[in-house]
Amino acid sequence: MHCVGETKPEVKTAKKVVMKNLSLVGVAFFSICLSAALFAQTKVASASANKLQPDPARTAAPAPRLCAVCIRAHMEFLASDALRGRGSGTADELVAATYVASQLRAYGIAPAADDGGYLQQATLQQPKFVAPPQLTFTPPGAGGEKVTWICGKEFAVLYLAQAHFAGPLHVIEADKDDPHPEGAIVLILGTDRKGQRAQASRLADKGAVAAIIAASAERAAQFEQHAKQLPTLPVKIEGEEASGLGSDFNLLEASPEAAAILKGLPENTTLNFDGPSASEKKYTWNAVGILRGRDPSLQQTAVLLSAHLDHLGIGQPVNGDDIYNGADDDASGTSAVLELARVLGSGPKPRRTVIFALFGSEETGGQGSTYFLQHPPVPLKQIAVNLEFEMLGRADPAVSADTVWLTGWERSNLGPMLAARGAKLIGDPHPAQNFFARSDNYVLAKKGVVAQTVSSYGMHSDYHQPSDDVAHINFQHMDAAIGSLLHPVSWLVNSSFTPQWNEGGKP
Repeated sequence: MHCVGETKPEVKTAKKVVMKNLSLVGVAFFSICLSAALFAQTKVASASANKLQPDPARTAAPAPRLCAVCIRAHMEFLASDALRGRGSGTADELVAATYVASQLRAYGIAPAADDGGYLQQATLQQPKFVAPPQLTFTPPGAGGEKVTWICGKEFAVLYLAQAHFAGPLHVIEADKDDPHPEGAIVLILGTDRKGQRAQASRLADKGAVAAIIAASAERAAQFEQHAKQLPTLPVKIEGEEASGLGSDFNLLEASPEAAAILKGLPENTTLNFDGPSASEKKYTWNAVGILRGRDPSLQQTAVLLSAHLDHLGIGQPVNGDDIYNGADDDASGTSAVLELARVLGSGPKPRRTVIFALFGSEETGGQGSTYFLQHPPVPLKQIAVNLEFEMLGRADPAVSADTVWLTGWERSNLGPMLAARGAKLIGDPHPAQNFFARSDNYVLAKKGVVAQTVSSYGMHSDYHQPSDDVAHINFQHMDAAIGSLLHPVSWLVNSSFTPQWNEGGKP
């Protein structure tokens, strides 16, 4: 699930990596072979059945059956140390995408990406500061002399969307609203940091350029230490200003002395944030396949099944472990999509076209899904619905056993229809977290596609930690959750039901 991470140094003993990787690669190879064998047997059985019943379009398909060993094999490879956490825009992400492509081919899913293959490659630009950024302004009565503050001294960076921004200064208390924050840089006073952060989030939604939180003396004492690592900037698709999950909002914090100076400036004094930066080219990869529908009357209503295949890669060691495996986030969702591909690819051809897309670089702002949106395998207007699968590897204690939930349940009629057909699916029990806007579905939803995410993330403490590994996956829950979706998704891709946004539900 999306949360911008930091680049961390790599440390791992050679013995641990070599021995563990050899073991895991062996297990993965055996699992792939086993999956292929099981698939081949399914295809032979299907072919024999078709000889006896030459018109499968008129015959009810048998109930789809879950392949638990297939799911476990996918998980043990994708979340292994061998893939080093599938870091966004890294060679490890490419290995994961290549693995996914090989499975789609084995399951009879046709390639639907660049040059007749399965992989989409997007060129990215990673901007980086080469010196500490500065905040400047010109106070009245100073003879026009500009005041310059340096990051790490008078202020610190909490989040940046741009290397350069400017706007008029507004000043508010944390429990008060700014009636007109559009385009402004708003100083938020007060001592309740949680309240200040909540106010900053509201200002972002209302169009403010940035917010500056008045920090405590204790936090200000840490500015210099934190500034030893220059602030990070979001990666962008080459030629684009922002990605689908990226925010254009900036968040700073100022020392008590600096906040007092800002508070004393006239309203609408212009603040300028700037810093010298350079840009580095990199790439991200999606794996995309397609199963063409057989019913010409439903050609305009494709179903997109998706997940993100990247995670955080190598990071800050925790208890000696620096590989952020991302088993729940989101090897579990990727495995769910692959299982659906296996089921749909081995049965009668569905009435609707089904697209399987596994996105790269979700963790850094949705660059992979944004690129997919720009290069879809069918015209975007022909995609009727998107189901994203995110963090299904563990049960959510907030709901009943083996139940999953749908983000933005109240936004459309999709969730109730799937639940009515057997999906153990309910509304998101954590609405305050705004999960609807925190995964790749949101990129599609903003373009009008009914796009929502299926999840069972229970706010566990292993989120974005090295401990999010296969050892912590509840396979019984995961199998039951995915299993409950096989029939409803099979119904969806064979029905004429086209999901619709409820009134006010479209973002």
